[in-house]
Amino acid sequence: MNGGKTVTNTNKEALKSKKAEEGEAKKNQQTTTGFFEETKQELAKVVWPSRQQLVSESVAVLLMVTLVATLIYIVDQLFGWMAGKVF
Repeated sequence: MNGGKTVTNTNKEALKSKKAEEGEAKKNQQTTTGFFEETKQELAKVVWPSRQQLVSESVAVLLMVTLVATLIYIVDQLFGWMAGKVF
C-alpha cells in the first residue's frame, strides 16, 4: 500500500513540475514579447535629428577630433625634442 502512495506523490510532483515549466515558458514568452513592444514604444518617442543637424554635428565632432589629435602630436614632438636635448 505504501508503494501506491509513493507513485501517486511522484505523479503529483511530476505534474506540478510540468505545470511550473509550462508557466515559466509562457512567462518568458510574454516577457520577450513585452520587451519588444516596449522597445518599439520607446523608439517612437525619440526625437531624431534632421539631416542638417546630423551633418553639422558630425563635422563639429570630426574637427574636434582632428584638433585634439594635432595638439597631442605637437606635444609629443615637443617632448621628444626636449628628451633628445637632455639625453
